[in-house]
Amino acid sequence: LAQRNARLLNVSDVAVIHNAVTSLRLNVYSVLQLFYSFFKSLVGKDVVVELKNDLSICGTLHSVDQYLNIKLTDISVTDPEKYPHMLSVKNCFIRGSVVRYVQLPADEVDTQLLQDAARKEALQQKQ
Repeated sequence: LAQRNARLLNVSDVAVIHNAVTSLRLNVYSVLQLFYSFFKSLVGKDVVVELKNDLSICGTLHSVDQYLNIKLTDISVTDPEKYPHMLSVKNCFIRGSVVRYVQLPADEVDTQLLQDAARKEALQQKQ
């Protein structure tokens, strides 16, 4: 029964789907690149990284990679009573997929530059 109601895709349908998926991948990739470039500009600055498990880690941004994995140095946790096992940790690597938020120093963020980059990215996606 399911096979009778199923519609076979022709070559043009597959091409449209392929182009949409490719475009989506490029858009996601370009957004990731935008964040990657932005975070690279904050290396050496103090940040707070909140993880999806509610752990917040303060530290100096040492590096970030294209997957938005983050390395922090001179770390401390915002709630040492809740996470006493983290007191002896001085440096850490944080997988990008477990990051909920990154709190940035307000005086280090050029919001005008970010807005310009976002506008430029939006224009490129329309073309």
